[in-house]
Amino acid sequence: MAFPIDHTFVDLTKLNLPNKPHLGHVTNMSPFRPNLLPIFPRALRTSTRLLSSLGSNRVVDPNGSVLIETTTSPSPSPDVTGGVQDVYGEDAATEDMPITPWSLSVASGYTLLRDPHHNKGLAFSQRERDAHYLRGLLPPTVISQDLQVKKMMHTLRHYQVPLQRYMAMMDLQETNERLFYKLLIDHVEELLPVVYTPTVGEACQKYGSIFLRPQGLFISLKEKGKILEVLRNWPEKNIQVIVVTDGERILGLGDLGCQGMGIPVGKLSLYTALGGVRPSACLPVTIDVGTNNEKLLNDEFYIGLRQRRATGEEYSELMHEFMTAVKQNYGEKVVIQFEDFANHNAFDLLAKYGTTHLVFNDDIQGTASVVLAGLLGALRFVGGSLANHRFLFLGAGEAGTGIAELIALEISKKSQIPLEEARKNIWLVDSKGLIVSSRKESIQHFKKPWAHDHKPIKDLVDAVKAIKPTVLIGTSGVGQTFTQDVVETMAELNEKPIILSLSNPTSQSECTAEQAYKWSKGRAIFASGSPFAPVEYEGKTYVPGQANNAYIFPGFGLGLIMSGTIRVHDDMLLAASEALAEQLMEEHYEKGMIFPPFRNIRKISARIAARVAAKAYELGLATRLPQPKELEKCAESSMYSPSYHSYR
Repeated sequence: MAFPIDHTFVDLTKLNLPNKPHLGHVTNMSPFRPNLLPIFPRALRTSTRLLSSLGSNRVVDPNGSVLIETTTSPSPSPDVTGGVQDVYGEDAATEDMPITPWSLSVASGYTLLRDPHHNKGLAFSQRERDAHYLRGLLPPTVISQDLQVKKMMHTLRHYQVPLQRYMAMMDLQETNERLFYKLLIDHVEELLPVVYTPTVGEACQKYGSIFLRPQGLFISLKEKGKILEVLRNWPEKNIQVIVVTDGERILGLGDLGCQGMGIPVGKLSLYTALGGVRPSACLPVTIDVGTNNEKLLNDEFYIGLRQRRATGEEYSELMHEFMTAVKQNYGEKVVIQFEDFANHNAFDLLAKYGTTHLVFNDDIQGTASVVLAGLLGALRFVGGSLANHRFLFLGAGEAGTGIAELIALEISKKSQIPLEEARKNIWLVDSKGLIVSSRKESIQHFKKPWAHDHKPIKDLVDAVKAIKPTVLIGTSGVGQTFTQDVVETMAELNEKPIILSLSNPTSQSECTAEQAYKWSKGRAIFASGSPFAPVEYEGKTYVPGQANNAYIFPGFGLGLIMSGTIRVHDDMLLAASEALAEQLMEEHYEKGMIFPPFRNIRKISARIAARVAAKAYELGLATRLPQPKELEKCAESSMYSPSYHSYR
C-alpha cells in the first residue's frame, strides 16, 4: 500500500498520557519527527468526530493542547525514482541505521485479509468486498465456509507426512482463525492427532526449524524483573486461561526447552475447539530458563536461551514473579494450567500456588481424571467397584502418582474408608523396581504414600506375578515395556485384564493395541494415551480407547470460568470423571469402548463443565452469582462459535 505525500500526525507529547500510548495497534512514531504518530486516510474516515476540524493546521483540545498537526513532506529528492516517496526512510536507511517498524491496524482492504481474527478469504460477500475495499484483492468467486472446510480437508488428506498437516493447520490458524476452528470442530476425530499428540511431539522436537511466526509469550530469564510489562505486551487483555510450560518434560520426549511452546499452543486450540473458550481469552506461555538438552544447545536453529537450565532460587524467583504478575494483570479468576514441568517442579508448584491461585496441572490432575473415568467405564465389563480391584502402575511420576491418588480418593469417598486404607490396593513401580517401605528414606516425597510393606522386586513381570493386579497402568514414558510376558501374565490372572498404556507419543506407548489384544487372546480391556486404529483379531473388531486429557481439561476449564471459581478442589476432578463416564452408551460397550467417541466432545465438555460448576457452587468456591438454574444449557450457550460473522 502506497501512502500519499500529505500526512497527518498526532503529537503524542501533547496528549498528557500516563503511560506509553496504545492507539489500536499503532504505537510507532515518525522517524523524522519522533513524537508524531501518523493518522492515515482510511483511519481518518473512521474517526470523523476527532478530525472534523482538520481544515486548519492544528486541532486543539479544550485545554489548548495541540492534538493534531498536519504537515506536508518535502518533495522527493531527484535520485528517488518509481513515483513513491521514501517518507519513512526505510529505502534510504543503511543496515546500521535504525528505522521504525510501522504497523497499521484498520479492518479493511489488504490489512483485513492479513488479520486472522476477521479474515474470511473467499467467503467475503460482494457487499462486504465493496464496503471494506477488497475489490481486486480477491478472485471474483464467493464460496461458503462449508466449502472452504471441504477444500482444506481435501488438501490436508493429500499430505503424507503428519508434520506437514500440522504445519498447514498452524498456518491456517494464523491466517483464518474461524476457519481453523470450524475445521477442527467438524473433523475432530481426524484432526485431533494432527494438532495434538502424537504429531505435536514431533513438532516440538523440530520447532526451531519449522518456526515461522511467534505464537504466545516467551518469558525468559532475560525478562526477570519485567514480567508484568511483558504480559502487558500481549494484545488481548481479557485473558481467562493460561497454559504454561517450562519445556523440561515434553510428553515422553524429555527436555525440549523453549521449543515446548507447541504444547501450550496445542492445548489452547483444544480449549477453544472442544471447550468453547474464546480464542482471544487464551494465552500460551513458555518460561525459558535454558535447557540441558545438548543437541538443542548445539543446534543452530534452536530458538531458546543457549545455557544450562536455571534451578533452585533463580528458577523459583522467576516463577514467583510470573505467578504474581499474572494475578496482578488478569485477576483472581484466570485459570493457570501447568503443562509438562519435570516432577520435581510440578508437585512443588501445584502445592505452592494451589492455595493462592486458580491452578491446575493437567499432567497430574487432568490425566488422573480422564483415567478414572475410563476405569469407571471399565467396571461395566469386569463388575464390582474400584475397591474390589488391585492396581499396578509402571511409572511413579506426575501422571502415575496423580492417577493413583485420584483413584484412592474415589475409593475412599464411595466406600467410606480412610484414604490411607484406600491406597493399600495401589502399587507403583519406578525405574528401581516396586516401591516398598524399605525404600521410603531414599524416594521422592510424592512417592512415599505408595511405599507398602513387601519385599523388593526389580522386574515388572515379577511384580505382576507377586501383586496379582486386575488393572495395569503404564505412565513410564518408555515404549514397549509391557512385554508379551507381562500381558500374558495379566491374562492368566484375569478373565478380562484392564491394560492402560498411557505414555505419549505413540512411539513411547508401553505396548500397542494390537499387542494387547493379541497377547491376551482378545480378552484385554485396552486404552492408550495416543490413538491406535481398530484391531481385527480372530474375526472380531476391537476399538481401543484413548485416554486423552482432551476429554477433561476443556470442559473442566469452562466449568471454572463460567462459575467464576477461585480455587480447584479434588471433588471437582471426581465430578468431571463421573460426568465423562456417564456419557458411555450401550452401543459403545458393545464395541468394547471405555471412553465415548470424540465426535460428541462439545456436548461432553458442556456436561463436564456443568458438573464442575455445580460442585464449585456446592463448595462455596464460585463467585458468579446467582447460580444459573440450568448449568448445562448455560455452558452450551457460552461456547465460542467459529461461524463467520457478517460485516457492516
